[in-house]
Parts: sequence; C-alpha cells; structure tokens
Amino acid sequence: MDSLIWTEKYRPQTFAEIKGQKEIVEKVAAFVRTKSMPHLLFAGPAGVGKTTLSLVIAKELYGEHWRENMLELNASDERGIDVVRVKVKDFARTKALGDIPFKIIYLDESDALTREAQQALRRTMENYTKTCRFILSCNYSSKILDPIQSRCAIFRFKPLSEEEIFSLIEQIARRESLTIAADAQQALADICEGDCRRLENILQSCAVLQKNITAELVYSMAAVAKPREVKEVLQLAVSGKFPESRKQLLSLMLNYGLSGLDIVKQVQKEIWQLSLDDRKKLELVEKCGEVEFHLVEGSDEYVQLESFLAFAVLVGSRQ
Repeated sequence: MDSLIWTEKYRPQTFAEIKGQKEIVEKVAAFVRTKSMPHLLFAGPAGVGKTTLSLVIAKELYGEHWRENMLELNASDERGIDVVRVKVKDFARTKALGDIPFKIIYLDESDALTREAQQALRRTMENYTKTCRFILSCNYSSKILDPIQSRCAIFRFKPLSEEEIFSLIEQIARRESLTIAADAQQALADICEGDCRRLENILQSCAVLQKNITAELVYSMAAVAKPREVKEVLQLAVSGKFPESRKQLLSLMLNYGLSGLDIVKQVQKEIWQLSLDDRKKLELVEKCGEVEFHLVEGSDEYVQLESFLAFAVLVGSRQ
C-alpha cells in the first residue's frame, strides 16, 4: 500500500474544494483571477494545505498545461547554491506557454535552503520577475532571510479546525464506504492535530484492515497511547503509587512502541485532566518541559521519565 495514495486522491483541484485557510484562499484566488501575482511565501505546520494551494494556483492559471509551466523542487533534497544557479535560473529565464505572462517555481521546505542558496535566490527573484513567480513553502518563516521575505506576500497557514477535520472524515467515509464510530472520529481529530495529511494516512491504514473503524484501531495504527491509559499513569503517580505508575508507563511504551518524547507530549496534554489544583498542574507542566529538553539533548529516556513520575509523586503528596 502506498501511504500517499489517499493524499493525492483527496487533494483539492479547485479553490472551492480547499478546506480551511479561507482568508488565504480568497486572497490568492483574487491574484489568479487578475493574472497578476507577487512572489508568495507560505508558512505554517505540516499537512495544512501549502503544497495543495500552490498546485491549485498552477491548475487554475494554466489548465491542462500546468505541469509545463510549473517547476516543483523540494529544498530539503536539493538545497545547495547550484540548484538556484542552474535548475531555477534555467527554468526562470524561459517564457511561459499560453497567455499567462509568467511561470511558477515552487520551492517546498525552503527553510532548509542553505544561507548561500537563499542569497543567490534574492537576485534571481528580482532578475526574472517578468517571466517567473516564486512560491516558497516553509514550516518556519524565521529561517528565511529577511530580504527574501520582503520580496514576498506572506501567508501564514494554521492547522485545520476540528469542524473541518470532521467534515473531511465524513467526506472520506462516504466515498470509501467506511463506518467510523463517533469516538473514532474524535480520536482521529485529537491525534492529527489539524494535520490533514496525517489524518488521511491513518484512515487509509485503518481502512485496509477493516471497514468498521473504531477508536481502538485508530490508536493502534497511529502508535499513540489512549489518553485514558496515560491519565491512569499520572493518577497513580500523584496518589503516591510510584512503583505501579512506573510499571504501567513502561508497559505503555513497550505495547505501543512509544519513545520518551512521544510519551512526554501525551503526558503534558493529560496533566490538565487531573483533579489537582492549578498550581500543581503548572509545576508538572514545567517539569514536562524540563524532561523534554533533556531527552532532546540525548539523556536516557527511562531515567528522565522516572524522574518525572517521582516529581509527580512529591507534588501529589504536598498539602
């Protein structure tokens, strides 16, 4: 199974089909209608429609000839200065086919471009404005040089809302003849956190196994512990039962194949569901941040997680 089949299958073909980002879509659609478009910078988290919107722009502008008039590069694969000097310049200096005065160069993950490549890109964006428009896509706009940002109209994408995720789930369920339980829909919305691509990949994986999709199946396919189980670990810790909470946490990590970072992120969410006063919850959240930092720096995950549970025991025992 190709895990990207559904991503392509449900990729919108027109502006009207794009879910979320309503304000951005309206502004970009106006650029397309007038056939006058500045360089664009799309910034935001993964799976929220940056690449999709870029492809829709090309399809709306060029129709069936959109492939000939659009160069798509992934800057995380090809991110050196030679790419800008050779591939990008060669494409940019030729005229577009049809009655549109410019071609489109789409640089995905452009925050991975080296500093030298971004410097070379500055002049290219200016020199070939008559024949070419750039669309830069990135997760972190702060990694794009200010001179490049000043040459672009910047659009900041946000994760899809729960309503938009539920709407997409219903659409896929209808077209794929799936039965998705209400708790499974909520689990999908919680796990994907507004990431449309992750939602489709998890659903596709579940649909291969069975047409009746349950929350249990969703959690197992996403390799995520059930929130209830994580909450139980925390409740054991704050009630002073350190050996039991430690044993259950290790069991969770082994059963679901979770890393230390995965479990810390889930723990941080479930802290707010505990019946503790807010000050104690804040202390636990702060400790989560400290543990996460140590894990990123390479500390032993079991030692760090045990230290968190020990801290939770101390916080829970305090009057």
